[in-house]
Amino acid sequence: MPGMNELFILLVIAVLVIGPKRLPEYTQKLTNIVREVRRMASGAREQLKEETGVDLDEVDWRKYDPRQYDPRKIIRDALLEDNTPAPTSTAAAPTAAEAASPSPSGEAAVAPLRVAERLAPGQPAPFDSDAT
Repeated sequence: MPGMNELFILLVIAVLVIGPKRLPEYTQKLTNIVREVRRMASGAREQLKEETGVDLDEVDWRKYDPRQYDPRKIIRDALLEDNTPAPTSTAAAPTAAEAASPSPSGEAAVAPLRVAERLAPGQPAPFDSDAT
């Protein structure tokens, strides 16, 4: 933001370039531009409030300040977070043939939703022209 010295220098340059005769005219134009920008900002604020239902004066902007977040802490917490799944039984998952056969109690086991098919060595992968 410019200081008082810079503003004074700009004012002196404007008086010299524009001239004292046209200065009131340009001052009036600048005043009209500032009023129009304020009116547009107020209209945008009202439109935002109508469409979203959120008043910008009620928003706590401090919680959106990115300076309060330390990326090192976020990464450290994410790396140290315990994401290990709960222990399951050590039995291996049933094969497709075992899943399709009935269990000893007479109930059919639930078949897996999808079986991964392996390609033979050297066999090219299928090509889908619609997916590319």
